[in-house]
Amino acid sequence: MKLIYQQMLAFFAVIMTTLLVVGLFFVQFTDKMVYENTWDQLEGYADSLMQQAMTVDKTTNTFTGFQVSMLSNSEAVLSHQKVHFAIFNDKNQMIYPIANANGPKLARKLTKTDWRKLRQGKRIYRKSDHGTNVLNNQQEMTDVLVPYFYDGDLKAVISVGSLVSNVHANIIKIEHNLFMALLISSVAAVALSFWLAKYQILRINRLRGAAHKVAKGDFDVQIDSKHHDELDDLAVDFNQMTTSLRDSRNEIKRQEERRRQFMADAAHEMRTPLTTINGLLEGLQYDAIPEDMRGKSIELMQNETKRLIRIVNENLDYEKIRTNQISLSRRNFNATEALQNIIMQLTKKSNDANDDLILTPGPTVQVYADYDRFVQVMFNVIQNAIQFTKDGTITITAKHGYHETIFTVQDTGIGMSADQVKNIWERYYKADPSRKNTKYGESGLGLAIVHQLVQLHGGEIKVASKLNAGTTFTISFPDEVASRAETTTEK
Repeated sequence: MKLIYQQMLAFFAVIMTTLLVVGLFFVQFTDKMVYENTWDQLEGYADSLMQQAMTVDKTTNTFTGFQVSMLSNSEAVLSHQKVHFAIFNDKNQMIYPIANANGPKLARKLTKTDWRKLRQGKRIYRKSDHGTNVLNNQQEMTDVLVPYFYDGDLKAVISVGSLVSNVHANIIKIEHNLFMALLISSVAAVALSFWLAKYQILRINRLRGAAHKVAKGDFDVQIDSKHHDELDDLAVDFNQMTTSLRDSRNEIKRQEERRRQFMADAAHEMRTPLTTINGLLEGLQYDAIPEDMRGKSIELMQNETKRLIRIVNENLDYEKIRTNQISLSRRNFNATEALQNIIMQLTKKSNDANDDLILTPGPTVQVYADYDRFVQVMFNVIQNAIQFTKDGTITITAKHGYHETIFTVQDTGIGMSADQVKNIWERYYKADPSRKNTKYGESGLGLAIVHQLVQLHGGEIKVASKLNAGTTFTISFPDEVASRAETTTEK
């Protein structure tokens, strides 16, 4: 069964169940209300009869009986309204109407149970009675028994009744009107259920259509949401999903483009040293290289081999870091000595670029980190500064902060734009693609590795740069106390 019909049946079932329950309670309420209104009317007749027909001796102030003529006149009037009455004296004997041989056989006394209640001053309401005061061929009646007292003594009981058929006729009319209303409501319920079901299905189909578009690769789909119900919440989640898929698609495209660029760059970078090495090996093989140049040729091959190893190692390092395959062995050590060693290694490169390397930390700036990874981070950042600075100055500082050690590498190089700064931590990204043939930063992974390693230490790295105004890297490593507190929190 299609969902629209399931929804329609569900709505119809709910509406009809509500109508039936309300209708059942209404019928019961109507039945009770009609009888109560009838009894109220009969009680009014009884009170009126007693006030008009009862006689009292004013001299002795005693009850003397009833005026039969008045009762007869009242009976004639009430009979036209199909209302009948009977009067019983204090001895539970019917004194009106007077039985005759040609008339119907009447019940001459009330039951002991009813009489006991009447003597207690209670009024009795009966839905069905077959003989107490029936003057019309013993038809079923409903009546009210009302006791009357004078000077505290029970003097008479009057039973005023009306044909049950009259009461039922009123109930049947009400039930007929209710049935017609229920029939009309059922038709309206079918139409309303169909409309509600169709409205819900239209909303679901809208989501379904959007899902089909996403399945075909269209991630630009957006669904309007009014935040009214769960379907609107689903639409919001769907929009968030398409946004995430769109961002993921764009990121995949961007990464794929960089991967292709990296493969091209790596192939180019590898081809050059491999061609150089191959040419030198052939020269050595065929004695094409003079004896005095062989040492220089071997040194050149060693440099080119190191260059290839560097490219491969950078990729291996990045993948290990990205997949959490490396573990840190952190300890406290003198960062000043480590920085001095790095500067000694990079002095030749800075001299080639005519750059001045300036180290300004105190003699014993301590840092809590993995020694090898710390050296790798600072080496890459300082080397990056040398790569993009010519005839300038590179200043390295170190100082203690609050539960951390802070390092800055500031250069006076070419700087970067805002877009370049935003993407600088991306793998394979190069702020200056024209420098891909330099012998530093061949793969575009150096800063990506730096970023991952700093985060792995629980630290933070920031970059501030402006075109033609230099770049400043700020790197912080948490101290031992902060690092252990962070580890405890994660657990």
